[in-house]
Amino acid sequence: MDVLDELRPWQETLRAQFPLITANPDVAYLDSAATSQKPQAVLDAVLTYLTTGNANAARGTYPWANRTTTRIEQARDRLRRFLDDPVPQRSGVHFLSGTTEGLRAIARDWLAPQLRDGDEIIVPFADHAANNEPWLETAELLRHQGMSIDVRAMPYDAAHDYDTDRLATMINDRTRLIAATHVHHVYGNDMNVHRLRAAAGPTVPICLDAAQGVGHLPLSTATTDVDFVVFSGHKAMALPGTGAIWARNQRGPAYAPAGWNGSPNTSGIISLVAALDWLDAAGLDRVARWNTALGARLTDGLRTLSNFEVLGCQSSLAADAPVQQRQGIVAFRHRLIGSNDLGFILAAHGLLVRADGHCQGDQGEKTTSVRASLHVYNTAEEVDRLLSVLVEFDRD
Repeated sequence: MDVLDELRPWQETLRAQFPLITANPDVAYLDSAATSQKPQAVLDAVLTYLTTGNANAARGTYPWANRTTTRIEQARDRLRRFLDDPVPQRSGVHFLSGTTEGLRAIARDWLAPQLRDGDEIIVPFADHAANNEPWLETAELLRHQGMSIDVRAMPYDAAHDYDTDRLATMINDRTRLIAATHVHHVYGNDMNVHRLRAAAGPTVPICLDAAQGVGHLPLSTATTDVDFVVFSGHKAMALPGTGAIWARNQRGPAYAPAGWNGSPNTSGIISLVAALDWLDAAGLDRVARWNTALGARLTDGLRTLSNFEVLGCQSSLAADAPVQQRQGIVAFRHRLIGSNDLGFILAAHGLLVRADGHCQGDQGEKTTSVRASLHVYNTAEEVDRLLSVLVEFDRD
C-alpha cells in the first residue's frame, strides 16, 4: 500500500475541518506556500477570544487584560515545545508580523551592532529574497558608516543542496553569521540544515528561514543546532500578520528587539497557538509524508510531459529519490507557453497556483514558472486534475 492509500482515511478527516476548502469543492487550492488555509479549530479559537475576553497585553490590570497577558506568555512556551527546544529557559520567543520582518529585525537589531569593518556573513542568494535583502540592507547601512562587510554567497551542489564541504572552507575568524533556509520555496527541497553546524564550527551563529518548513514537517532545535528560527504563522495555518523569532541566545548576545514594544497582535498569536495544537494533533510526521507523496505524484506525472520542465534537481523528482525529497512544492514551466498565461488558464479550470518569479534572490531562477504547493487538505485527485489539464498542452 502506498502512502496516499495508507493515509487517505486520516487525510479525509483533516480535510473536512477546513471550511473554505469544503465550501468550494470545484476549486483546488494549490498555493499553500504563499499562505495556508485555516482549520475550523483556529477560526473558533480566534472568535472565542475576540468575543469573550479581547484586551491588550501588558497594558492593563483588569481580568481580560491579565488573561491576555498570560496567554501571550504561554504562547511563547507553546512555541518552544513545538520546536523541541532543549533549553527553554535560555531561549527567547518574539512575535512579529512574519518571516521578512523577523529576518530584518535580526539583521538590524542583533547582527548590525556586532559587525566590524572586514567582517563576513554568508547568505543563500539562490533562496527567497526575504533571506537575502535584510542582510544586504544591513551591509549597505554599515557601508554608509564607513564599514566594509563582505556578504559572501552560500555554496550549492548539483542537487541544489548546500555544499557543506565548500562552506567549511569559507569559515574563518571573521565569519559572523550564516543565513540558511529550511525548505526551498521554489524547488521544495528540504535543505538538510542539520548538516550546517559541522561545517560552520561551534561558534558561528546560524539563522534559519523556516517559512516553508514550520507547519509542514517536524523541526527540532534539539537536533538542528541553529541560533534563530524565523517563520510566518500564516503559512502554518494561523492568521495573516503573525510570525515569530525563536532565538537560542547561546552564541553572541541574547536577542532583544530594539526600540519600544508596541501592542502585540493578540488575535494572531491566539491563532498561532491553536494552529500549533492542531498540527501536533494531526501529526507533523504524517503531514510531511502526505505532502511529499502528493509532490511525488505531481512530479511523476510532469516527467511524462515533454513540453514541461520541472525546476530543481532532477534526481529528487521520484517518491524514492536518493536525494532530498520535495516537501509538497513543485515548480515547473512550459517550453512555449508563458507561466503567467498558464497560471490564468489553470485558474479558469479551478486550479489555483502561483505563476511568477517567486521572489527569488539574485542567483535564483531568472524566468517565471508555475508553482504548485500542496498541503494536507489537498488530494491525489486534485493533483490528477492538474495533470489532466496540463496534458492538453503537451501536444506538438
